Amino acid sequence: MKDFTERVCDVVARIPKGSTLTYKEVARRAGRPNAYRAVGNIMHRNPDTKRVPCHRVVRSDGDPGGYARGRRAKVAILKSEGALR
Repeated sequence: MKDFTERVCDVVARIPKGSTLTYKEVARRAGRPNAYRAVGNIMHRNPDTKRVPCHRVVRSDGDPGGYARGRRAKVAILKSEGALR
């Protein structure tokens, strides 16, 4: 059985280009609906941004949230993918 980190990475890896999920939705889909802060920590330590596009995970209030390469970079990537205007 996969651990929570692996399940989170699997969920995020399936977010299509141009789409986003919230940290809370990722936690729910990974089987621990209240572990949205843990999802943020897992994404912060994401070593494989090509396989696990952590920039596609956003806050529930619509704010893009943090990103290891900086907020501006996250917003720019999401805009280039059509997920933000």
